Amino acid sequence: MKTTFQLQPTIVKTYRGLTIAGTRITLYQIMDYIKAKLPDEIIREHFRLTIKQVEDILLYIQQHYDDVEAEYQKKQEQAETIRQYWQKRNEQRFADITVRKKRTEYQAIMEKMKHNKRIHA
Repeated sequence: MKTTFQLQPTIVKTYRGLTIAGTRITLYQIMDYIKAKLPDEIIREHFRLTIKQVEDILLYIQQHYDDVEAEYQKKQEQAETIRQYWQKRNEQRFADITVRKKRTEYQAIMEKMKHNKRIHA
């Protein structure tokens, strides 16, 4: 009798997109490293992946490059849209913090001057 083994795939589709099975690491994160032309060893060490996982990932990307690249670009655009949203939303808050900080520094200087006047008066 012949025994067959069912191997788990390395790449799975989740609500995040293409993901490394058993992790929260997406192929889009790996694509950042690939586009930066970093060696496989760096990818493996940074994400704590096995040699087999990295080989499977690179093979998958090579075999499905157009689809992966299209999804990668879409995720990059989504990330940029989110970044811009939060930047705009926080602009006023950052401005208020800056004004408060300047006001606090001004108040500290004024207190120090008053204190010095009392001492020297």
